[in-house]
Amino acid sequence: MTEAPEIQLNRLLAERSGPTLGTAESCTGGTVASRIASISGSSAYFLGSVVSYSNSVKHNVLGVSHAILEEKGAVSFECARAMAAGARTLIGADIAVSTTGIAGPTGGTARKPVGLVYIGIATPIWLEAFELHFEGDRARIIDQTAFHALTYLLEAANQMVAAADR
Repeated sequence: MTEAPEIQLNRLLAERSGPTLGTAESCTGGTVASRIASISGSSAYFLGSVVSYSNSVKHNVLGVSHAILEEKGAVSFECARAMAAGARTLIGADIAVSTTGIAGPTGGTARKPVGLVYIGIATPIWLEAFELHFEGDRARIIDQTAFHALTYLLEAANQMVAAADR
């Protein structure tokens, strides 16, 4: 069995002076931050998190534009990217990850069904978002989203560490 990504992040980052991490979470409600903070030594690299469940927090705290929220919606590629970029700036982290989606069991539509999730990742040189589709109940969708968000964080941290070691 492979180690959880938050444990791998700790092994990679706990003894270094960087990179640092931050999170902006909507559909996961703080689960990603909780999993990072549950590992002893994470205070060396984990700076903080914003749980931005409402559009007003996405806009007023993370700087997601009204245009994105009105035209694309809170559950969108564009919103996930903007949330990650906003968290990185606000928190002052080298890498930030964001989660936004529909965990259910209500809230889904034909266009945006339950289980649709976007995960954003922001680094000094990379800003991306990924569309994922999960099945299961609310807890399962949140767990899968958190796992994938942590995996993207790990990938970005590995890239930054490798670049710094060159």
